[in-house]
Amino acid sequence: MAGAYAKPKLDYLSANKEPMIPRENFPSEVGQVIAWIESFFERLESLPVKSQMQPGQVIEQLPKEAPVKGEVMSDILNDLDRIILPGMTHWQHPGFHAYFPANGSVESLFAEFITAALGAQCMIWDTSPAAAELEQRVLEWIRDELQLAKHFEGVIQDSASSATLVAILTAREVKTDFRSNEDGVPSNLRVYCSHETHSSIDKAVGIAGIGRRNLVHIDVDDRGRLLPEVLKERIQSDIEQGYIPCCVVASIGTTGRLAIDPLAVIADICNEHDVWLHVDAAFAGTAALLPEYRWIIEGINEADSFVFNPHKWMFTNFDCSAYYVRDAEVLIKTFEILPEYLKTKSRGQVNDYRDWGIPLGRRFRALKLWFVMRSFGMEGIRKRLRQHIKLNDYFSEQLNSFEDFEVLQPALLNFSLFRYRPSGEFDQEQLNLFNQQLLDQINRGGKAFLSHTKIDGMYAIRCVIGQTYVEKRHVDALLQLLQETADNLNQGAKR
Repeated sequence: MAGAYAKPKLDYLSANKEPMIPRENFPSEVGQVIAWIESFFERLESLPVKSQMQPGQVIEQLPKEAPVKGEVMSDILNDLDRIILPGMTHWQHPGFHAYFPANGSVESLFAEFITAALGAQCMIWDTSPAAAELEQRVLEWIRDELQLAKHFEGVIQDSASSATLVAILTAREVKTDFRSNEDGVPSNLRVYCSHETHSSIDKAVGIAGIGRRNLVHIDVDDRGRLLPEVLKERIQSDIEQGYIPCCVVASIGTTGRLAIDPLAVIADICNEHDVWLHVDAAFAGTAALLPEYRWIIEGINEADSFVFNPHKWMFTNFDCSAYYVRDAEVLIKTFEILPEYLKTKSRGQVNDYRDWGIPLGRRFRALKLWFVMRSFGMEGIRKRLRQHIKLNDYFSEQLNSFEDFEVLQPALLNFSLFRYRPSGEFDQEQLNLFNQQLLDQINRGGKAFLSHTKIDGMYAIRCVIGQTYVEKRHVDALLQLLQETADNLNQGAKR
C-alpha cells in the first residue's frame, strides 16, 4: 500500500510566485487544488483505509517553528501528498466499515466549497438571513419526511453529542424551574439511560453539573434494548428516596450493536412521571425516512427532543446534526443571553439560532443539506438507503454460510455483528483473542477497516455498509478478505 502514496502525476505549478494569493488570482490558482481533489478520488480505493502511520510519524515531518516567509501553493500541495495524506484514515473509502460512517457526497462537497467562499458567521438572523431561514426550511422538510408532529422545531447542531448535552441542559432547567443557570445545580437530579447508550451521555451529565453518580444505567434485554419495567421501577424508587427524575435518554440504534429501545413504552413512563424524554437516533434515525422502517421511532411524537445525524447516513459531509425539540421556548429560555451588542430590530420575529445551543458562532451548515436534498431528491436518498440495506443483508447471508464465522444477530439496516469462530474447543478468552488477531490483521492490511465491541465479555466485530458510493464488488472484496484472513489464522494455529 505504500506505493499508493507516491506523488501523483500532477503539476502543482502556481501562477502566483509571491506568498499570500491575491483574490484576483483565484481562477489561475484553484485548478491545482481541484486537480488534487480529483486525483485523490481516483486514488482513493488504492489507499489504505486506515492510516498505517505510527504515533509521532507525522509530527516528526513538520517544522517545529511556524514559517517566517510565505510559501507557494504548489509546495503546500506537495507536502499535503507527502506528509498529510499518509496520516489520514479514509472515511470516504468504500472499504470503511468501522464505527458508523461519516459519509459525504459530491453535492455536499460542492456546498462546502461555497460555504467556505461565503465565509459567513451565521450566529443570528441579521448576520445572514438566508442561512437562518434556509436552516429552518430544510429542517421542516426533514421533520415532515420523518412524519414528526408539527410542534417539533429543528436546529442544526455540530454533533449528536452536543445535541444531547443541549437536551440534558434544557431538561435540567425545566425540572428546576430555570433556576440552575442562576443558582447552581441541585445534587439530587437523575438521568436514565441503558448500559448500551453512547458514552456522550456520561460526558453530558458531568458537564451539566448533574454528576455521573446521578446517571442511572438501566439493564437491557438480550438484544441490548432498555428494559422499560426496570426503568419504571428505578424511577419510582428514586422518587421515594428523594431524587428528582430529570431526563431519560432512549437510543434508536446503539453504537455497540444497533439496539432499538422500545420508545413508545418509555414515552408512557416519562409522561407518567413528568420526565424529559430525549431520543438519540444519531446514526439509525436516517432509516426512518423509509416508510418500512418508520417503526424504529414509533412513539417519537411523545418525546421532548430528538436528534439524528445527516452526516452519518444522509450523504451530507460532517458536521451536520438535526436536533428537534417539542417546545422551542424552553430551549431558548435555557440558552439565551442578550448583551447590548447583539440586540437587533428583528429579534422576536425570526429564529436567532445562537439561542438554540451552546456556541455563539455558527457555520452555514444548512447549505450542504439543501444541496444534497435537492440533488438527490427524497426518492434518490431512499433508493441509496435501500441499496445499503440490501448489501448488508447480502453480506450477513454470505458470512453466515462461512464455516469459521458466526453471525451474532440478524442483520438490521446496514449493520452486522459477527465473530470468527474456528472449529475446535475454545473458551471465550481464546475466541476473543482470535477475533482481536483477525481484526488487527485486516485493519493493518489497509484493504478494509472494521471495529469491534464487547457483549457480556464476548469480543464481537461490527460491520457497517454505509459509505455513500459502496457497491456489491466492495462487499464481495470484504467477504473474501475475511475468509482469507481466517484461513491464514487457521493455518497458523495448526503449526
